[in-house]
Amino acid sequence: MAGNCSRVLCGLQAVDTELTVDSVEWCPLEGCRRLLACGTYQLRAAEDQAGLNADGPQVRLGRLYLYSFSDNAADPLAEVQRRDTDAILDMKWARNQPLKIISSDSKGQLHLLMVNETTAELQPVASWPAHHYEAWITAFNYWQTELLYSGGDDGLLKGWDTRMLGTAIFTSKRHTMGVCSIQSSPHQEHVLATGSYDEHVLLWDTRNMKQPFADTPAQGGVWRLKWHPVYHHLLLAACMHGGFKILNCQKATEKQEVTVLASQTLPHSLVYGADWSWYSPTRPSSSWSFAPNGVEAPTADQYHLKVAEESPAPSLERISDHSEEGPAEERNRVELKASFLPLTEDMRSQLPPTAKACDPILYPGGTDSDNILLATCSFYDHVLHLWKWGAN
Repeated sequence: MAGNCSRVLCGLQAVDTELTVDSVEWCPLEGCRRLLACGTYQLRAAEDQAGLNADGPQVRLGRLYLYSFSDNAADPLAEVQRRDTDAILDMKWARNQPLKIISSDSKGQLHLLMVNETTAELQPVASWPAHHYEAWITAFNYWQTELLYSGGDDGLLKGWDTRMLGTAIFTSKRHTMGVCSIQSSPHQEHVLATGSYDEHVLLWDTRNMKQPFADTPAQGGVWRLKWHPVYHHLLLAACMHGGFKILNCQKATEKQEVTVLASQTLPHSLVYGADWSWYSPTRPSSSWSFAPNGVEAPTADQYHLKVAEESPAPSLERISDHSEEGPAEERNRVELKASFLPLTEDMRSQLPPTAKACDPILYPGGTDSDNILLATCSFYDHVLHLWKWGAN
């Protein structure tokens, strides 16, 4: 993992999703960590639009897949369920509690909403102009959820405080092209990762947003960033035509370089979605060992999957879109408050402050020989890829 922890990336399975695919999310629930959700986004071809107004919006098709991982099967991912929908832009597993949503649109505005869990309706809270062009991404600070960030096609990264909306608390021009990925670290309070079409991953200390403390070339537009749910230093980057990369940010806070631990390109396609699995394939998923006495995880009925798509449906968020392109040109993105909180406060409080990446207590299963699973999706060849990152 870190230092002399040698690991090799190998492909376990490639699944044809039939429609072009752009998002993957592993379930974080104890007892459900074998489950993987996959969302697709397909523009209906011109020859399939007979009878439709040629000047009207293109039809966007989607499908939501649910897969289950098996340790011993020749093909580890088995399809459990599928549901045809409108095009799926993004999705997150979330706690079953009142949720705030922050979304962005093609006019550069941000919208703060609440979800009514009883009626599955969105209730507007506030809207305000944030960017001169399309606002590609917006995300909450996991540690201070009254704070949020946004990135736009104007190349600006901005910070906002929901207690005084309308005025940015900072504006950064450090990215040179559209900012399209933002994720607050769930492990380190003041660490923020951002990605851009300028093909760079930047790491920031949110207490000083004048300059990033790390700048890593990604050789591809950085569409999605995911911190590992347990190893605080691992960052997964979906880099579009540059494939995907596993970054080691262990020494970044010490003003040393971020290193690339693994990299994979997928010719003739674009990698949009990427996610780490919570499941350890070498031991039962119940052997979670954050602390000697263990930590009781939330039950399955406390979580559900939130999907961002283009038409209203029960328990689903709706965001509109008017793009003529694929998801790289999407005009709306959505991020849920507490949408991906890998460690609960109880879990985090029991981790030793100086724990190293290879410490046994940090990974479900408990040893550095455990294999780490991750999934990526490549757009044009409509393939969901399952990978194992294991000891050499």
